[in-house]
Amino acid sequence: MTRPLYLGLPMWANQDWLGTLYPQHAKTDLLSDYAVVFSSVEGNTTFYSGAPKPETVAAWARQAPPHFRFCFKLPATVTHDQRLTQPENAWAFLDALTPLHDRLGPTMIQLPRDFGPAELPQLERLLAQWPGHLPCAVEVRHPDFFLKGDAEKALNRLLITYSANRVMLDVRPVFSTPANGHPGLAHAQQEKPKLPLHVLSTANYPVIRFIGHIDKTINTDYFTPWIDRLSLWISQGKTPFLFVHTADNQASPELARCLYQKLQRRITLPALASFAGEKQSQLF
Repeated sequence: MTRPLYLGLPMWANQDWLGTLYPQHAKTDLLSDYAVVFSSVEGNTTFYSGAPKPETVAAWARQAPPHFRFCFKLPATVTHDQRLTQPENAWAFLDALTPLHDRLGPTMIQLPRDFGPAELPQLERLLAQWPGHLPCAVEVRHPDFFLKGDAEKALNRLLITYSANRVMLDVRPVFSTPANGHPGLAHAQQEKPKLPLHVLSTANYPVIRFIGHIDKTINTDYFTPWIDRLSLWISQGKTPFLFVHTADNQASPELARCLYQKLQRRITLPALASFAGEKQSQLF
């Protein structure tokens, strides 16, 4: 049940979305409601907490429909503490997700900001052993990988060789203006790495993480060029994953819907369902 493009948010459990994406007083089964609207999600929690418990994975498997795709992150213990030197822990993580293997999008390997060219052999060892039936995507943050020099060429060759996708982190919107006292924007500017955007698909599942501004016009301006690129990739038979953030993520569902609707004017995509909380408010 492959889709031409998968759309998602950084998480599904967010109380700020009660009354919009979710019913006002929703308490459980948020994943079920989320998956009615969105077709994918970033699994950021696994980056911090590691592999979920078997009963948690079983619950997610029951709640997520067949077309849905989880894009979990490898735990930070594997990428940051061990710096990919103990790949057996990556395999243990993937094994814990076995009930979801038919619903896994690219598992994201987010590398530390100081993981540079000298450590590419560790990444290659991991990718060389990566299970062929499970896609993966690598997010680098070392400045040397954004200079279009030998280091970046070596990285891109490595990713192409092992059919690994390069995560494209688009932080241009969130850094386009000063924070001007907005706490969410200030936090995003402190948290996100200010790196150039290099648009390159190294495998079949391009991953875009679009970090939106609180100003809708700014987001639209920066997203417009993505429409051509996404259309091109889809015409080439690739399946992009688009994850939409905002500075504080309160408006992420609304921004994701807005950007998706702009894509629909160019690309034939499935209709996006209405938000449960909005439908509920219309009844009163």
